This record gives sequence, C-alpha cells and structure tokens, in this order.
Amino acid sequence: MKSVNPLETVYFINLSDIENFKLSDSAMHIDPTIPLPVQKKDSDAPGTFNMAELTEEQILAGLLTVMAYDSDNKNILYYRSILNKARPDLKKELTEAAILKAKNEDYDLAEEIFAALHGFDPEDMPTILNTALFFDQRADSYRKSGLDEDADAYDNDALNWYRQALEAETPMPDAYFNAAFFYLKKRNYKEAKSCFETYLALTCDVSDEDMGENGVYKKNRAQQLLNEISNRNMEDDHFINAYDLINKGEVEKGLDEIRQFIGKNPDVWNAWFMLGWGLRLLKRHKDAKKAFEKALTLDGGKTADTYNELAICYMEEGDLAKSKTSLETALSLEPENTKIISNLGYLALKEGNPSVAASYFQAVLEYDPDDKLAASELAKLDV
Repeated sequence: MKSVNPLETVYFINLSDIENFKLSDSAMHIDPTIPLPVQKKDSDAPGTFNMAELTEEQILAGLLTVMAYDSDNKNILYYRSILNKARPDLKKELTEAAILKAKNEDYDLAEEIFAALHGFDPEDMPTILNTALFFDQRADSYRKSGLDEDADAYDNDALNWYRQALEAETPMPDAYFNAAFFYLKKRNYKEAKSCFETYLALTCDVSDEDMGENGVYKKNRAQQLLNEISNRNMEDDHFINAYDLINKGEVEKGLDEIRQFIGKNPDVWNAWFMLGWGLRLLKRHKDAKKAFEKALTLDGGKTADTYNELAICYMEEGDLAKSKTSLETALSLEPENTKIISNLGYLALKEGNPSVAASYFQAVLEYDPDDKLAASELAKLDV
C-alpha cells in the first residue's frame, strides 16, 4: 500500500476565481462555481499550478482520484456526472485496464483503478465481484512469494467483497461460483458447498446453448466439486475444525479432530493429507510420511502438494533420492509451482550442489521476482 495520501497530488481549483477563464465549445461542461479536482503534473513544483497548461486529462485524472479516495465528497454526484458525459464508456475502459494491470501483476495500480470504479458507481455489482476476484488473485500471488501476512490481509479483503457480491439484489451466478472456489482455498467446505448449490440452482433452467461452452464447463465443474465435498463428507465439523486448529498453530488439537474424522471416513485423501501436514509441523516426519503415502493410494490424492509434502519428509529423514523423485513428480504435475522449485533448490544444497541450487532459486525469481525466500537463499550462495 502507498504511504502517501493520493489526494495530496490533487488540486481543487475554483474556475470562477480565474480571470477570463473560458473552455472551448468542444470541451466538457463544467460548473465554474464548484471546486474542480485536477491531478498535479509530475513536473509541477510543490505548491505551484499553471492554469494555462491545464489539460482535460488532468481533470479526468483528478476526478478519478476523488472517486477512488474521497467517495464521500459532497460534490461526488456532480463529479460522476462530469465523468459520465466526458467518457460514456468509462466503466468498460477502466474495467479492462484494471483486469490487464492485475494480470500483469501491477497490483497497486490495479487496486487504484478498482477503487475508482467503485467510487464511480458504488452499486455496480460486476465491479464489486471483479474487485473480489482481484484481491483473491493478489492474495494467492503474495502467498506464493512467502508473504503470508500480506496474503491473509488480501484474503480478508476478498472475503468482504465476495460477501457484498453475494448480497446482490439480483443474484449473480458467477459470484457464487467464484466465491465457492475462494472458500475451497480456505478449506471452508461448508460455505463452498452452499455456494456451489446456489450456483447450480440459479443456472439449472438455463439451456446449454444459452450458457455457452464455458458456462457448461462451469456447471459441470461445480457439480463435480459439490459431489466430492458431499461424498467425502468434507463439510463435517471435525474436518473443518482440524484445518482451523492446525492453521492457527494448535496442531495437537487439530490432529485429534482429523483422527476422529478419519475414523468415520477412512478413504478421504484430503484427511490423510491434513494428518500428514500436522505431523510434519510437529517434525514427526516418519509418521507424516506414512500419512502422505496413504493419501497417494486414495482417489484424488496424487496431487503436486502431496508429492511435495512427502518429499520434505524424505529430505528431513535423509533419503535424498526418494525426495528428488517425489519433487520431480510434483513438478511434472505443476511445472510452475515455485514451492516445488524452491524445494529442489534446498535438496540440491543438501546434496552439496550449490550451483544447481542457485539455478533453482533463480528460476523461482524468474517466475516470481517478489519471492523473498528464494532471493535470500540466492544471496547466501557465492556461485
């Protein structure tokens, strides 16, 4: 987040105070009696403003800054009307720009644009949903970089925006579909199940032709995941409590919960994975290894995460050959997973190959320049 208040870069000018001021006939209509926000130019010296050099772009930029950071401004409705008249397609243009910036991981600018969009039209539900998706994506990116606290903060932002989208007066199916995946990520299977059920209910009467190829895929995917949650009883309180407890550091209590779940649901790979995860956190690598190996034998358990966790156990036990095999299998499933690539770097260090380790950490930084752990390890290596 920026520490400087963006509104400090905006001048509020009174056009009525400017002698002989007159806009051209082709310019936007402006009421000279209402202070007008104008974005300062980078070249302007502090406290200076040259009216003769004022451009329409400065006015539009100033208005958007107010939309983003001062939506309670007493003149906000007037400022919105100026933007509507000056840029009839503004919402579409800004949405496309925000999505592109987010895709390119220019997160600060994307966040500013989404804030401006919301200030421009606070009731626009597609904007609210797109903002939720943006924060969701930003959280995932930060977590991949090892910035867990920042990731948690952006997940909380995403949750707040998803909740607003789910409260739309006219229900939006996509809001429920995307919120379901957010809840899956947070291991909140009860809420995920509810969202998938609502999504399918909202789209059940829509023909495949009207849904289109992508819509049909989403319906099938939602039904598939709903069946998995139900068939594996993943909305069970023991399962949910286990994840919450382990995630906040109460590992022994979490292990008690997941063992109770496994007692009733012995064929759920996710449960064995969670058991292994908790045991590994307690450095009980031999027992954790058995849990991960069990997960691999169950339907759905052959995931990159399972192989990666198993590799860590092998590495800690000193079985570097098996660790390497597991990591290579994990990487074949998810070739751009930076956690796996980093672990290959740590494995190379244990094997006494610092130059190989450096190449892995460098590869991580090529995928994610903000990965602090990889940057730190690379800095330690004199290769």
